[in-house]
Amino acid sequence: MDDAYVVGDPDGLSPLQAEIRDAVARELHAQFALRADRLELADLPEVAYQITRRVDEVLTARPATTPRRTSADR
Repeated sequence: MDDAYVVGDPDGLSPLQAEIRDAVARELHAQFALRADRLELADLPEVAYQITRRVDEVLTARPATTPRRTSADR
């Protein structure tokens, strides 16, 4: 069972997933506002790029966790 359900989060997302969801929603809202509530197919690469930037901001703003061991570490 996902920990999000155990702590009572109604949407079942982890805190990181919720942050990413919120960042994506904010950027999509901004992109629709910039483009008069209409996205053309040609706009999708730029929209995807901007969403990726927002997700990167979420991930780089989080405190560093302990690095995972890989097979190269053995």
